[in-house]
Amino acid sequence: MTHFHQLTATSLRGLPISMADYAGKLVLVVNTASHCGFTPQYAGLEALYKKYAPQGLVVLGFPCNQFGNQEPGGTEEIAQTCHINYGVSFPMFEKVEVNGAATHPVFRYLKHELPGVLGGRIKWNFTKFLIGRDGKPLKRFAPFTTPEKIESAIIAALEI
Repeated sequence: MTHFHQLTATSLRGLPISMADYAGKLVLVVNTASHCGFTPQYAGLEALYKKYAPQGLVVLGFPCNQFGNQEPGGTEEIAQTCHINYGVSFPMFEKVEVNGAATHPVFRYLKHELPGVLGGRIKWNFTKFLIGRDGKPLKRFAPFTTPEKIESAIIAALEI
């Protein structure tokens, strides 16, 4: 059985990143989009990241264009939206697919471990997965669940 820390993904800058780099950290994986009604959640995600990074939280953003064509741009446009519009400083990765045959291995693993209400499918952008310091997926949050509403789960997991 695959473990979260055995997976890799390509950063927005084109570099391969091992999820093992985040061993010992609390990880929040989010499929993101720049032109979505939930896009303002970038600000809340950044606030959580800045507030709890010293205690071991890292947020990982994975742009996805599978829902309403809401992430149509390339790497530069995604970076500009994230950094200029929302001040995102947490790690961002290349655009991925989160459903279907080409599902990225990170999301294939997370959906298997935390299937959610759609039997393993991701419903929309800004679905969030909280992964413990040991790499074990802890909780899945719906797109409409704002970063502010998951703060208590983050605090609880950091105290483990």
